Amino acid sequence: MKQLLAKHHRLLFYGLWLLLGLLQARLTELQDDEAYYWVFSRHLDWGYFDHPPMTALLVKAGYAIFPNELGVRFFPLLLNILSLAIIERLTENKNPFLFYAIALSMAVIQLTGFVAVPDIPLIFFTALFFWCYKKFTAVQSVLHTFLLGLSIAFLLYSKYHAVLIVFFALLSNLKLFTKYQLYVAATFSLLLFAPHLWWQYQHDWVSFRYHLFESNVNAYKFSFTTDYILGQLLLAGPVAGFILLPAAVLYNTKTKTERALRFTLIGIYVFFLLSSFRGKVEGNWTSPALVAVIILAHQYLNERQHWQKWLYRLLPVTLLLVLFARVVMIVDVLPVKAIQTRYHAWKQWPQEMREKTKGLPVVFSNSYQRASKYWFYSGQMTYSLNLYKERRNNYNFWPVEDSLLGKPVYFLDIWDLWRFPDSMKTPIGFVGYKYDSAFISFSKVKINTPLKKIQIKENEEMSIICTITAPEHYKRFINGPGSASDTIRIGIYKAGKWQQDIFTGISLKRAIEQKSISLSINPALKPGNYFLRFAINHQFYPPTHNSEKIELVVD
Repeated sequence: MKQLLAKHHRLLFYGLWLLLGLLQARLTELQDDEAYYWVFSRHLDWGYFDHPPMTALLVKAGYAIFPNELGVRFFPLLLNILSLAIIERLTENKNPFLFYAIALSMAVIQLTGFVAVPDIPLIFFTALFFWCYKKFTAVQSVLHTFLLGLSIAFLLYSKYHAVLIVFFALLSNLKLFTKYQLYVAATFSLLLFAPHLWWQYQHDWVSFRYHLFESNVNAYKFSFTTDYILGQLLLAGPVAGFILLPAAVLYNTKTKTERALRFTLIGIYVFFLLSSFRGKVEGNWTSPALVAVIILAHQYLNERQHWQKWLYRLLPVTLLLVLFARVVMIVDVLPVKAIQTRYHAWKQWPQEMREKTKGLPVVFSNSYQRASKYWFYSGQMTYSLNLYKERRNNYNFWPVEDSLLGKPVYFLDIWDLWRFPDSMKTPIGFVGYKYDSAFISFSKVKINTPLKKIQIKENEEMSIICTITAPEHYKRFINGPGSASDTIRIGIYKAGKWQQDIFTGISLKRAIEQKSISLSINPALKPGNYFLRFAINHQFYPPTHNSEKIELVVD
């Protein structure tokens, strides 16, 4: 047995990792975001509201092979394993069993390594980038220049956090800026990334505006920072994180690549620590730093037997926790409502609801998660009608609403069940459903104004001139006989929260006919900083997003 382990340890480690990943991927119910990315894959594009297109492409390719949960996760799982293989190659002074212990001590890369989310390709291309960086800093050949540019482009196509990885790596080695090959690699990367930038330009840089100015902007709470710090220790463990993170930080780097890893590690953690003062930081946003944690902690522990002993002593605890979590994710054995709703709530009832809704398209109110999971598990086209009080998502851009306009649908929701003549009890609670012979929603109608900022005195009227644009088939529908009750309202927000509505009384039909409208309204607001957004509603459907934010300052 010892001889077998000594000779084939690498095959056994990666083979078992793959086997467990395949079982987990096939038997675990899709998570909310995974289902959302599956819908991404049904509308392949160079960009999306939330993320670049890499995850959608991986899901599309895998689902073409296995049309089930395994297919959604197949290529992310393979990238997870390849990430470990590249990271192992990046370690100096090889100690494979120490490397295995570190990898197995990180529960997150075991329990989420099969999940179809952007962090998986981001981690893989982070590892690949540092491998290419190592080759490039040694020899600036044509091949290494090409590979560096390619890895940067793939990083950027995975997640926008990739900018931090490239920035901090280059910051660690300023002499590279004297090498013309770096600019060749950057130009090549930019050319490869140009289709996505063109998509952003066509969509008014919507993703950049969202991530820079709309996402993660909340009134500060001290818990944002403390939760972030504790979360990073747990993310790197959860048990051994108190060993691995200090080890990675304390290690004195010896090569240019290790120095780049150290800069990236500290840079990412500090960047998101500062971000916690701006709003809540999700733990997974620092996921690419785990590449540096594994490599640098390996180097540090390899020189310190005492630290290694503690890592090996704690490893069984982590493995037991991971085994328990794997079972809980697959089998409904834990009577905890939150776990049941997350992992064991969607495989049966969507098919039952499909029969009740006669296979017609379904509209969910303001939930891309429920809409996406229902679409995946029922096979019915599903739309999320996003409320103007909440943030947009990619359902605001896909041609789903367009295809349903004026057609029979079923409207579903878990809130305000009094609105629905029928409801069905499901593991996520009661779901109300209602037949509509002609679905009407106008999120593709845009109300535009040249004003980005309005400044008025208290009790002063604000004047706004708007132009109305809509696709031609929307115009024909609006000018038809069934749209007389559609009206335009203005939502007022402060610190990201809805405050009140101003009802203009202007019908959508009139606005379309005139092509522009002029408003003079006293918002009756106290002094402060606000923003406003136009919305259109029809009958019992919630009002939709119909304009960009307009800053409003009341003095």
